[in-house]
Amino acid sequence: MPERRRRGLRAFTPSKPAKRSSEGPAEPANTSGVSAPGPASERTSSVITAALYEDGQRTSTHHSLVETFRQLREQSGGMAWIGLYRPDPTELQSLAAEFDLHPLAVEDALEAHQRPKLERYGATLFVVLRAARYMDAAEEVDFGELHIFVGRDFVITVRHGAAPDLAAVRRRMEASPELLKRGPEAVLYAILDAVVDGYAPVVAGLQNDIDEIETEVFTNTPGVSRRIYELSREVVEFQRATRPLAGIVSGLSAGFDKYNIDEEMRRYLRDVADHATHVTERVDGFKQALQDILTVNATLVTQQQNEEMKALAEASHAQNEEIKKISAWAAILFAPTLVGTIYGMNFDHMPELGWVWGYPFALLLMAVVCAGLYVVFKRRDWL
Repeated sequence: MPERRRRGLRAFTPSKPAKRSSEGPAEPANTSGVSAPGPASERTSSVITAALYEDGQRTSTHHSLVETFRQLREQSGGMAWIGLYRPDPTELQSLAAEFDLHPLAVEDALEAHQRPKLERYGATLFVVLRAARYMDAAEEVDFGELHIFVGRDFVITVRHGAAPDLAAVRRRMEASPELLKRGPEAVLYAILDAVVDGYAPVVAGLQNDIDEIETEVFTNTPGVSRRIYELSREVVEFQRATRPLAGIVSGLSAGFDKYNIDEEMRRYLRDVADHATHVTERVDGFKQALQDILTVNATLVTQQQNEEMKALAEASHAQNEEIKKISAWAAILFAPTLVGTIYGMNFDHMPELGWVWGYPFALLLMAVVCAGLYVVFKRRDWL
């Protein structure tokens, strides 16, 4: 299997206004008349799209927030849908002044790094979502953050990251005027639906990664333990993005009851809740599967280490047997050498040197000692 690129989490990093990057797809300029995200030298505003709608139809598109505010005040019964990408504080503050946005929500939208949540500030909803997309080339998950302000006659979206593709959401809603004319709640539903639907490719990608890891575990692929750990981190991050959705949808449902939102919108919201629950269950299953894989991998690693230790012990035992044989034969051969050395010392007064049977006696002594040592070593299985 070819060597894979190192996995990792790619979370968004909010940039300073003077250093905006071109990260992520933006709503096209030909639908809004304003520039898309790009280098600072090419961008003069963080406003991606500022459009007004009435009865489900786009009535005007503006290049500045001032024009949007003026036209919205003149247009009775209309709705403003404003999209921002990593906005300047001055731009978001002007929106806050015009639509009476709560300072805490504005601060959250500027700083980002928020958990998914739903907050109500009077008649304004503030929703934070964590979008995700699976990057096939790097085999990793890229997370983005989306802040949504929803009021009686406006929807403001603030993106920090490449996902989700709000241009597709806008096109979908404009192609369904019957749904769009239901107002800001319909836009909020469409954005929620797009974020939850965007989780499906991520779920499929993570499932494929887990299947590959299972194969690597049983084929002893190098680095599989590291890959399990990194994928577990991605799954945990994905859980943090998906688990709060149930509470968000529940809070929206309660608000729909309180503010008498029509039954059709509630059906749409229940559909989003079903999809979110399905994703959450799959992600929880991934976490359990990775824990099981990690346990199996640890067992296989331990088993492999035991087999290596056993092989090492067997090799050491065989080496000890050879050493014992060598030592035994060395001792046997040392005995005649010792006898011969004693009788080769050439002293004048050695009684055995004058014996007639001295030479046969020396040979017999050598043989007896060698035979005795051989019997002893043989009984101890050294030979």
